[in-house]
Amino acid sequence: MSDDPGISGLALQTARDEDRAALVGYLSAGYPDLATSVSAMTALCRPGDGPGVDLVEVGLPYSDPMMDGVAIQRAGGTALARGFRTRDVFGIVSAIAATGTPAVVMTYWNLVDRYGVDAFSRDLANAGGAGLITPDLVPDEADEWMAASDAHGLDRIFLVSPSSTDERIVTTTASCRGWVYATSVMGVTGTRTRTSSAAPALVARIRELAPQTLVGVGLGVSDGAQAASVAGYADAVIVGSALIKTLLAAEDAGRPADLAALRAVVADLAAGVRSAH
Repeated sequence: MSDDPGISGLALQTARDEDRAALVGYLSAGYPDLATSVSAMTALCRPGDGPGVDLVEVGLPYSDPMMDGVAIQRAGGTALARGFRTRDVFGIVSAIAATGTPAVVMTYWNLVDRYGVDAFSRDLANAGGAGLITPDLVPDEADEWMAASDAHGLDRIFLVSPSSTDERIVTTTASCRGWVYATSVMGVTGTRTRTSSAAPALVARIRELAPQTLVGVGLGVSDGAQAASVAGYADAVIVGSALIKTLLAAEDAGRPADLAALRAVVADLAAGVRSAH
């Protein structure tokens, strides 16, 4: 892990200093439309009278989302069908940054590669973005991203999973700046009735092998009770599908701009991470 905690790492560290886990909220950029997407992303930060997320994870829609669950695939596919383009993400990031809450973009690497690695990094930094989560890019193949992220001061968040070897965990965490994303289950994303039993063991391995590394756990958290469970051993609780489902339901009900359910879920999750200690 880099000695520089990065902007997103500071968000996790601030939460740890408050004796709690950070809450990271994921939504697909451009769904249900660009304007409502901005409203939804900023609602994550300021859901109402209570606290919101500590970090926003902006999902960049992709035409072949092989690692995403049904809800994320539907939202991303709809955004693309309605005209969302990669460059549109920077305006969304800028709006989030204006709230004072940091934002990272989660993206399949092909989109960054096609845009131009240095150009994407430059535009993300200029928009106030904190960095990238790159689920299908491993550090061994990330020389260009490592150079661009250093040049533009961006965080590098790589993934590890229950199947990662000890050697892979060591090399991956050493390449990160900010924190490492621990996928708690094997397979695609999506809410689950219970959190993965593999997650605590994976986090324990990371703590032993890379004790200075901040660890965010994602895949499966759907409510405040599950968030509290994960917050008991992780530095950040990452939630995506449970949030996106509120937007899908609102659109299905003919009220695509209705964010009331989204705000309620965020409030429940924020209470959950604060109840764990």
